Amino acid sequence: MQPTVGVVVPAYRPDPGRLRTYLRSLRETLAPDELRVELDAPGATAGPDPVADLRLPDGVDCRAVRRRRGKGAAVTAGFEALSTDVYAFADADGATPAASVASVVDPVTAGEADLAAGSRRHPAADVRSHQTFARRFLGDGFAWIARRLLDAKLYDYQCGAKALTAEAWTGVRDHLYEPGFAWDIELVAVAAALDYRIAEVPVTWEDQPGSTVSPVTDALDMGRGLLVARHRARLIRDDRLHRLLDREDGVALVDRPGGDAFGDGGPGRGDADGDGAAGSGPR
Repeated sequence: MQPTVGVVVPAYRPDPGRLRTYLRSLRETLAPDELRVELDAPGATAGPDPVADLRLPDGVDCRAVRRRRGKGAAVTAGFEALSTDVYAFADADGATPAASVASVVDPVTAGEADLAAGSRRHPAADVRSHQTFARRFLGDGFAWIARRLLDAKLYDYQCGAKALTAEAWTGVRDHLYEPGFAWDIELVAVAAALDYRIAEVPVTWEDQPGSTVSPVTDALDMGRGLLVARHRARLIRDDRLHRLLDREDGVALVDRPGGDAFGDGGPGRGDADGDGAAGSGPR
């Protein structure tokens, strides 16, 4: 029997038309069993039902939260709401086309990997529109350092398309703490430390305008996130030095209280339980 697939799209004040087009493409290409949007901070001009304002395609579940919590918190909340065999996420800007998201999902549904990571920097990737020099320089430098600090040796840790089995999610979920952009690197680091099979999948990728990434602020956050992810991975490996250095008493994302949500849940409306968050595209 073919595994069921759920896809989460984290979105922070997205372009409604672009989001609708991307969701339709994901639905037509992947035919996911569940497709949901985690919408964060719709904005002061949003109406009483910001989900309805987006006019999302039929069959798309959406949870809207009043404040911005970050991509990691958004995807985590979305994954916790899925009931499928395979979980995937794709950034709302559509920089990774639906066909490439399907390619990322394939090795997981085929049983060839526990986690698959899309890659813009893989030699076989098709990059059709490059980032600014500053963002590309920082991204390349980050990947170079990450390969030397983490067990998972990838070309790209931050591409906005990843998939994993529900079983792998159960294994990693209690070790994930980063609510924002650094969540991707933490997910990969923890999965590798738990000896899950990781596949890197080259994707077609096109940089989209309007990115919320700050070359300075997010670069500093990513550097901190990388060091913290390495530390947590070493703790999982029961590294004696990192055990001695461990002073962290944080709360995993899955154990944090929910936020202030719109609506009453269900297809095309915000969930009342309010534990969603968001991030749109690379952040």
